Amino acid sequence: MPLIYSKDREEHADHLRMVLQTLMEHQLYGKLKKSEIWLEEVVFLGHVVIKEGTKADPQKVNSIMEWSRPTNVTEIRSFLGL
Repeated sequence: MPLIYSKDREEHADHLRMVLQTLMEHQLYGKLKKSEIWLEEVVFLGHVVIKEGTKADPQKVNSIMEWSRPTNVTEIRSFLGL
């Protein structure tokens, strides 16, 4: 399922209806048990998306803050890949 973002519940219902209709028209299906609908907050690609905007995922920030100082090239690459 795609990530669907809307400004309010009414607009979200319209967006959701359009996406589901498009999927149905192209005979594409998703697993309902893997879907989350009507969430107020979503963690997506390292960010938390909320009604007011986006912010950094606190778990990612904590991981970076607790990371030990790299001492060689391999550790630097590992940190940058985080």
